[in-house]
Amino acid sequence: MNFLRNLLASILGSLMAFGILMGMFFIFIALVSNADDGVVVKRNSILEFGFMAPVKDYTGKDETDPFLGLWNNEIGLDEILHAIKIAKEDPNIEGISLTTNFLQAGIAQTREIREALLDFKSTGKFVYAYSDFYTQKDYYLASVADEVYLNPVGTLDFKGLSTEILYFKDLQEKTGVKMEVIRHGKYKSAVEPFLSNTMSAENRLQIQELISSIWNVIVDDISTSRSITPENLNVIADTLGGRTPKYALASGLVDGNLHFDQYEDLLREKVYFEKDEPLNYIKFEDYAFTANRKKVHTGTDKIAVIYALGEIFYGEGSKDYIGQGLIVDALRKAKDNENIKAIVLRVDSPGGSALVSDIIWREMELTKEEKPVVVSFGNVAASGGYYIGVGGDKIFAEPTTITGSIGVFGTIPNVNELAGNIGINAEQVGTNKNSVDYSLFEPMSNTFRNTIEEGIEDTYQTFLERVAAGRNMSIEQVDALAQGRVWSGVDAQANGLVDELGNLDDAIAAAAELAGLDSYGIRKYPKYKSDFERFMEDLGGVKSKIGEEAIKEQIGAEAYQLLSEFKQFSKQKGIQAKMPFSLNIK
Repeated sequence: MNFLRNLLASILGSLMAFGILMGMFFIFIALVSNADDGVVVKRNSILEFGFMAPVKDYTGKDETDPFLGLWNNEIGLDEILHAIKIAKEDPNIEGISLTTNFLQAGIAQTREIREALLDFKSTGKFVYAYSDFYTQKDYYLASVADEVYLNPVGTLDFKGLSTEILYFKDLQEKTGVKMEVIRHGKYKSAVEPFLSNTMSAENRLQIQELISSIWNVIVDDISTSRSITPENLNVIADTLGGRTPKYALASGLVDGNLHFDQYEDLLREKVYFEKDEPLNYIKFEDYAFTANRKKVHTGTDKIAVIYALGEIFYGEGSKDYIGQGLIVDALRKAKDNENIKAIVLRVDSPGGSALVSDIIWREMELTKEEKPVVVSFGNVAASGGYYIGVGGDKIFAEPTTITGSIGVFGTIPNVNELAGNIGINAEQVGTNKNSVDYSLFEPMSNTFRNTIEEGIEDTYQTFLERVAAGRNMSIEQVDALAQGRVWSGVDAQANGLVDELGNLDDAIAAAAELAGLDSYGIRKYPKYKSDFERFMEDLGGVKSKIGEEAIKEQIGAEAYQLLSEFKQFSKQKGIQAKMPFSLNIK
């Protein structure tokens, strides 16, 4: 009986597997057959930007992958900027309509999109913006438009920047679970929440100065676009002068309060359509597919753009984290390729493993001996993120880039008090004096703490030496700027930590100049495994995504972010060169 049951189960399983494979085969055939259809861009078209998916600097997409759209839910900043450049010269594109709600991009990324739209407008084409509600980041982007419109019953958030940091000292004492902390740098406050219930004066100072510097950049950009003085913009923020459509209009933040059909009537006037004539919209996602086939830069000589994105962990690396494997391999491929004449390293990272940071730094030094290497900092290039780029021939940062954080720390969990409270006693046996160096269930010994502190100090000193050599400073000068403190791009340039304020295009142009190139193509690294490839390997990618989305839906976005931070903290191994806090500016 059991034999028949198992046989039937095996047959049923095989049939189901065969059915799934056949279904996927037919999907593949359909996708391949439609791959070359492309998107027809009619005359007098309007490019529509909604940006509902998260924006990453680079997604490593393979445009020839027929399964590309099945699971991918991210947009590459490189794709956005490229599409805008192509649309600028496209005779069929008359203008751009921004309808972004809840833009999922960093402030530096938002500013890069904004700068690209400014360039788009330089040809005489229009940019209009409309929304039912503007977050501050949405409005910052929308303010670049020729005209900005808000739903008559919508909202506009404009109140200045803020951030919030949670502290866990009391929680540790109540639960008996604590983090043993060793650090160097009075501003190195990634670990401060485990040591105190209140924010230190040093941490409050650096956060205040950081977000104030970023806010000043935002205000200056909006001031230029909207012809409102920075002083008046700050008055509007202080008085919540844009909180209703009526106030937003009176304060000059928007040009009108319209329903969407009325907004579309304005667009029809811009493209000389009759009132009831349907507009020729083309969505960014569709246009990007067409735009990716067209090149802005061409030439036999190439500039390699290597993207280092995410926290830094020991390992191969992926589109979600920086590992020494992919980055070192990309640097070597670029260095050994005769057609590649210069390299740009694009960094968007809060840091992480000091060991991996130094491995990548070393490969950067070897690469620089052969070819020019320029570094571009994105949203954040802090601690280990700064470490890996400090040796570049030239460093660019956005004015709103969060960078610096030259400092190190180590954290080790300890459950000694909890174990005692619930009746657990751990006994250790070893062969030598220090063979039992640390146990979760015992208080940290002085010998072990001294060993860790020695490693922290050595790593910090090495970090100072790397920065001093890369920035032509003395150790004392670097130390005065270090101590784990973070800076905006503006302040980092003033302090000599970066060379120039600029975006990725500026960095690429500088690399071309260093290599003596007048014409060149772009080659991007690394190439990541697609979600489909990971699905075929072990189904892990898809199951993971489904699980993450289910958890996020159940507990909410903010709680999920906190859970993710704890998960990332638990993955840290060894001494960390990492940004001093998780900073969600809003």
